[in-house]
Amino acid sequence: MLSSCTHTPAPEVVTAPAKPNKNTLGPAKSENIAKVEAALPDVAPAKPKTDRKILIVSRCEGFVHKSIPLGVKAIQLMGEKTGAYTADETKDLSVFTTKALKQYDAVMFLSSTRLDPTPEQRAALLDFIRGGKGIIGIHAATDNFYQWEEGAKIMGGLFCGHPWTARCTVQMKLDEPDHPINASFHGVPFQVTDEIYQFKDPYSRENQRVIVSLDMADPDTKAVKGGKPDKIVREDGDFGVTWVRKEGKGRVFYCSMGHNHHIYFDNRILQHYLAGIQYALGDYDVPDEIK
Repeated sequence: MLSSCTHTPAPEVVTAPAKPNKNTLGPAKSENIAKVEAALPDVAPAKPKTDRKILIVSRCEGFVHKSIPLGVKAIQLMGEKTGAYTADETKDLSVFTTKALKQYDAVMFLSSTRLDPTPEQRAALLDFIRGGKGIIGIHAATDNFYQWEEGAKIMGGLFCGHPWTARCTVQMKLDEPDHPINASFHGVPFQVTDEIYQFKDPYSRENQRVIVSLDMADPDTKAVKGGKPDKIVREDGDFGVTWVRKEGKGRVFYCSMGHNHHIYFDNRILQHYLAGIQYALGDYDVPDEIK
């Protein structure tokens, strides 16, 4: 449980002026793209049932992660190389209409921050996912929807700080070593240097199937070595990293790794992403029931 940071939805705002998009980052550096290309998976774990298309949302109204352009490029290149999907990018939430979303099979929030869709945009996204499509979240995708309780629950939780900062090396626990989305790790727990989030409500293992989390049995991870141990507010020691969940007829995949550029140079993590993406697209049938 949480000692603080518990989510209490704020009163619904009927109308509000549009917030500016703070993401004005330029394209990814060519040398970093080359590193991504060297790390891309050769094949997808599943054959697409039909041509698939993803909408990547990179709009930021809060913090802007410098890795966003590289992350977007990595996702696009991975789809092209494996044939699993194609991907468009947008920073404009006006695309959240029933008509515009029909051309897509999944919407990915890639480190977007502090987004607060209008009631009409929320309705379009709810119809999209519950009608059988996918929602994908990478890293800061949980730093959105603070005024939208249904959206936060769909994503699986709300950001509540990152005691493990970008320079922290943490031990990852495979909650399900044999889960197909974890196949790239070959059943072996691993370490990663990245900014790792803690979450507040509605994060709950009763709401989603957590398949990777922080290994709090590791002394350095538990001590938040190099990070901010005083920022831990969860009393239950449960810090999920990757999960899947059903939403109506649709599917959700989320992974909090992705702050640092080098995450997109790691073949294991790209394969992990790809398997989760194909699950969200409806092409990869994997266990997603709540345990």
